Amino acid sequence: MIQKGLKGIVATETSISHIDGENGELYYRGFGIRDIAGGYSFEEAAYLLWFGYYPDASQLALLKEQLKANRELPVCVKEIIDRLPLNMDLMSVIRTALSAEGGNGEYGWKPKVSQAIRLTALVPTVIAYRKCQLDGNNFCPPLHDLDHVENYLFMLNGKVPIAAHTEALEAYMILTLEHGMNASTFSARVTASSESDMVSAITSAVGTMKGPLHGGAPSGVIELMDEIALVGDAEAVIREKILQGEKLMGFGHRVYKTHDPRAMALKTKLLKLAGEDEWLDLAMTVEDTAVKILAELKPGRSLYTNVEFYAASIMKAINMDTELFTPTFTASRIVGWTAHVLEQAENNTIYRPQAKYIGTFK
Repeated sequence: MIQKGLKGIVATETSISHIDGENGELYYRGFGIRDIAGGYSFEEAAYLLWFGYYPDASQLALLKEQLKANRELPVCVKEIIDRLPLNMDLMSVIRTALSAEGGNGEYGWKPKVSQAIRLTALVPTVIAYRKCQLDGNNFCPPLHDLDHVENYLFMLNGKVPIAAHTEALEAYMILTLEHGMNASTFSARVTASSESDMVSAITSAVGTMKGPLHGGAPSGVIELMDEIALVGDAEAVIREKILQGEKLMGFGHRVYKTHDPRAMALKTKLLKLAGEDEWLDLAMTVEDTAVKILAELKPGRSLYTNVEFYAASIMKAINMDTELFTPTFTASRIVGWTAHVLEQAENNTIYRPQAKYIGTFK
């Protein structure tokens, strides 16, 4: 029996995360994602995925120091980025920069948590360094007194962000740290299974994330929000799109048959920030209106907001350009990738599926 794309095929056992699509639940190491996003920082959630438990105060402080100590780009990596064509997309820049980082001789088999921490710390700096270069702005080096997500926004914009923007982006990045055996995670594990190094596994994942079927930016949601803001009538815009047979971007998910738990967790966080940003407030209005109209016009379909809907709303609120969406997704998902590489190494068997020959014999 052939399952194209290996859909439904169980390829490994994992204790990192679990997706319950029927009931709309996502767990990191057995902990519900809504509780994690609502009560823990990016660093605490990353620690949970890497080590399997939450850090105590001293462990958390150490992780934060390790992340801060690894933010600076090596001179050789900066020089390589400087020489790349200006029209090279950001995902390719990340892949190339990480490949250069892997050439320093410190990434042999077996993978280590210290390597995961370093790569996680470097990616936001790569993104910000390249973005400033393309915009013709001076790069703002990382600030040691800022935590991971706040520092990322600082490097991108050259100023310390307002608390509401940091909290919103941090919630999004926590919710996208990990999501089971998706295409990029599978790529990382396949590469790691050959006993290649951590950087090689992660560049495999970055290359997979780059594909529009996996890490494509939720630009359609931005277009929807822009149109509603311009027209000033969410119900009229949404009703017209549905009646014309257009897909309502940001609603529905191929895995979750009910509410996307990541979207629900983001909504809970954003409700606490109500009134602090007009785009976040608009997102709440659009969701309520869309869900009501979808239930009316498409009964029985159970179409709810997915994580891309609120991700796009957050990116719009913090003025993040669309070309930064997938790279920012990458800056969070690298935690999950590296956790899987570490797990693969614990009980490794090389991936070697078979293919059915359908050609002819001469």
